[in-house]
Parts: sequence; C-alpha cells; structure tokens
Amino acid sequence: MGDSQLYSDTFTLTEINDQKYDRVSRLKGNNENGDTEFTLDVNTELFPCNTGEHLSLVIAATLSLDGTKDDGKGWRGVSRGEQTLADEYDYVCHGKVYRHQFDEGDDENIKVYISFGGLLLYIQGPYRKLTPLRVDYVYLLIKR
Repeated sequence: MGDSQLYSDTFTLTEINDQKYDRVSRLKGNNENGDTEFTLDVNTELFPCNTGEHLSLVIAATLSLDGTKDDGKGWRGVSRGEQTLADEYDYVCHGKVYRHQFDEGDDENIKVYISFGGLLLYIQGPYRKLTPLRVDYVYLLIKR
C-alpha cells in the first residue's frame, strides 16, 4: 500500500441485487481470507459486474501518486495529462466517511460507512485493518 492508500484488499462478489434501481446494483462480497465483508452500491451502467468476479478495492486519502494531500482541490483540480492513482482503476468515487460502529462485546471488528453521493459502502472487518478509515473524505478505487 502506498502513502495515499488507507485500505486495500481483493474481494469476491457473492451477491448482486439489481431489483430496486435501473442503473444501480448493490454488490456484496468477502475478501480472500474471509475476515472482511463489504456491501457497495455501484452504477452498473459504468461498471457492470457478475457474481464470482474478483475485485481489487482500494480506499485512498488522495489520488496523488506521491501521497500529497489534495488540499481541497479534489479530482477536479487534476491537470490534463497528470498521472493519478485513478488512472490505474476502472471505477473511482469520492465520498465521505460518515460513521464507525463497534458491536457490543466485539473489540476486534469495526463497521465503517461511507457515502459516495448517495451510493453507499458498508465495510466490516478487523479493527486493525480498517482503523485508517478514520478520515473524513476518501476515494474508492476498484479494478478487476
């Protein structure tokens, strides 16, 4: 993981629910060793998915390859031709971490909730792996 990357893992899609919306599906998956699971709303018009597919998921604080902060400029402040972390991924979103939750009696796992303009990510797993997600704004990057 680079300086800008807060979390990185590979997941297998276990379920896709496309019943509620036309262009949005709710993906569910587990990482390879089974200690982390996620639920993610995704625009399937831009990023179609199939059950059983393997996805590499990264949550980063900045798109800068050297890890320098965005200083509020976000993805729109990137100059043409400038290389960013987003160039290496198929699906990129910018969002806000809005909630952390511990289950009573479970000190080992944490639940993190992130909103990407209404498309939600819920990720649950070991506290030690998800602790870096205690920042306000993050980028979600996914590739096959």
